[in-house]
Amino acid sequence: MGHTDTALRAVQGYAEKATDERPLRGYATVMAIYAAGAAAVAGLARLTGKRLPERPSAGDLALLAVSTHKVSRLLTKDAVTSPLRAPVTRFEGAAGEAELNESPRGTGAQHALGELLTCPFCTAVWVASGLAAGLVFAPRLTRFGMGVATAIAGADFLHLGYDTAKHVAEG
Repeated sequence: MGHTDTALRAVQGYAEKATDERPLRGYATVMAIYAAGAAAVAGLARLTGKRLPERPSAGDLALLAVSTHKVSRLLTKDAVTSPLRAPVTRFEGAAGEAELNESPRGTGAQHALGELLTCPFCTAVWVASGLAAGLVFAPRLTRFGMGVATAIAGADFLHLGYDTAKHVAEG
């Protein structure tokens, strides 16, 4: 019995107790695409002589964190971006202020992509990686875009706070 047989048994037994089968091949495909993208960015940086900063500044980390949060939610929850998710998701209902609940549909890679595009935590890895690459290749433009996304996130919190204060004042 070889390594392939052992790996196959491990994969087959992975979801034995789960109510639905996990799309492990789809997950592997999504991870392979991410890894290929990261390798391409690293190769391009090497070819162009771009170097990573010694350490990111506190300001860049703050912009990166807040803008990653906002862009991830925009991609995974916003009603306006639902046409981007529609091929791999199913609409479940409204989810608060201007957000939707959706669930992945299909099998394999379609289901895995649906899970990625309905999970702001999962999508944040991709968004943060893209923004970090932008800081290496086009730092000025990337910081500007992150600043805009951060301003929108701040406005979102102000809108929610205002609505909450209004409801409290109305009794």
